[in-house]
Amino acid sequence: MKAPALFLAHGSPMLAIEDSAYTSFLTTLGKQMHPKAIVVFTAHWMTRQPTVSSIAGTYEMIYDFSGFPRELYEVTYAAQGSVEWAKRVQHHLKHVSPIVNIDERRGLDHGSWVLLSRLFPKANVPIIQASVVPSWTPKQLFQLGEALRPLRDEGVMILGSGGTVHNLMALRWDEQTKADSWAVAFDDWLLAQSSAHSEDVFHYEEKAPYAKQAVPTQEHLAPYWIAYGAGNRSPHVLFREYEYGNLSLLAVSF
Repeated sequence: MKAPALFLAHGSPMLAIEDSAYTSFLTTLGKQMHPKAIVVFTAHWMTRQPTVSSIAGTYEMIYDFSGFPRELYEVTYAAQGSVEWAKRVQHHLKHVSPIVNIDERRGLDHGSWVLLSRLFPKANVPIIQASVVPSWTPKQLFQLGEALRPLRDEGVMILGSGGTVHNLMALRWDEQTKADSWAVAFDDWLLAQSSAHSEDVFHYEEKAPYAKQAVPTQEHLAPYWIAYGAGNRSPHVLFREYEYGNLSLLAVSF
């Protein structure tokens, strides 16, 4: 059975320890999926060339954030790597990138473990962590995902972990529930153009409303393009909410 291609917002690291409608959704979603392995492209691993983790055994935890409760730094998730699947991923990515590096040391960052701990709490699925290359164009990142489509036929899930609207300077920490109109407008445009398979979507910086406000830096949107390429279908919205006014918790399958 073909495994899914997903883009999931990883929101705040607090998702790992605080229950919400989104964490309930993630738990339910995980119970519905049974992949043989997962390739997770995380916005918190940025490199100049595509890089794939090749871990024999258990990943170390990376707590790549500060200022959160001590409880969050005590979370552990015993994700298992796979050298064999890492080689397969590298092989497919080399169809579109002459250089695909292997990393045998890096641990699992919170862009990966926050989501995975909710989706697969038993940590019983091999994980291949992969970097994003923010300097690449959206179309190049789409093609990177495209190269991994054959793995989905073998039961490998492709997961992009990031955020479509991710502007930490614009967050309203009073936790008002009403979403900012500019954040909603950007996501509306992104989903509409992706559904239409319009080339305009790859030029969102010039064409999308509030693009600079929604995407001040590229790394959190980069996993969206990869997941889109891995699926190349119209996005099906699985969940959509906004935290702190404009932090998008958008989850889509392709």
